[in-house]
Amino acid sequence: MSENYNALLEAARLAREQSYSPYSKFRVGAALLCVDGEVITGANVENASFGLSICAERSAVVRAVAQGHQEFKAIAICADGTRPTPPCGACRQVLLEFGPTMDVIMGGELGAAGEILQTTVLDLVPHAFLDFPGGRTPRDGTEPS
Repeated sequence: MSENYNALLEAARLAREQSYSPYSKFRVGAALLCVDGEVITGANVENASFGLSICAERSAVVRAVAQGHQEFKAIAICADGTRPTPPCGACRQVLLEFGPTMDVIMGGELGAAGEILQTTVLDLVPHAFLDFPGGRTPRDGTEPS
């Protein structure tokens, strides 16, 4: 894993500390690496009406878009516990919208010092539907038809 991704994992691990998770007590932080090199972080924010909660990954994407970013190279995710936690289905779909080929680096509460998994968004969303007007570029680099 590259040194950039170690720093990205550390940013996600630190973002986890900003989580608002009074119900699940499960803190998650995410750090999104924009194509221009800027790192945008997010944390999960829960709500008593559970469906209104937002995951760290979507929190980071929404924050990045609000700051003018729409192209991303990678996202790192660190959650409580020692094992890496992959993004939920809703987060996978949102990440697919903005970067099907972006790297997804997952760690636990130890960040880069613990177990790490690395994959891509497309590998997390097999057989993704990308063939629509305005659809993003699939894994093989061809434009959707």
